[in-house]
Amino acid sequence: MSITLEQPTGASLLTPDDEELAVTLTLRYTSADPLAVHLLFPAWISLDGEELTWTFARSLLEEGLGSPAGVGNVHIRPYGPTRTAVEFRAPEGVAIVLFDTTTLHRFLLRTYTITEPGGEPVGRELEQGLASLLGGV
Repeated sequence: MSITLEQPTGASLLTPDDEELAVTLTLRYTSADPLAVHLLFPAWISLDGEELTWTFARSLLEEGLGSPAGVGNVHIRPYGPTRTAVEFRAPEGVAIVLFDTTTLHRFLLRTYTITEPGGEPVGRELEQGLASLLGGV
């Protein structure tokens, strides 16, 4: 049985002219995908007018709360003494969302009550992923 944790949270989207636009996003964690955190953006904020979900490693969130972390499309870093910046990179551009660090930390701790760090069952998922990548070779 899968357990899902959802937490709507206030955040600020940095605009190109460094203004902050208040947004409500939803943080999601599910035991069905124990290595990942999902961040849901409302439809009104996306370029195509549809809800958007970004998925990234739970360990990246943990690391980024204390020091700059990330490769590829998602980077997380402290932003001043009380906030954390989550940067999303796509062909259309870059979006930076600022969160209260305490809020992200509490969410992370709540995910640990569902699946402890290092307790993620990855054997079957890893085998399926490798089989998919290798095309059954």
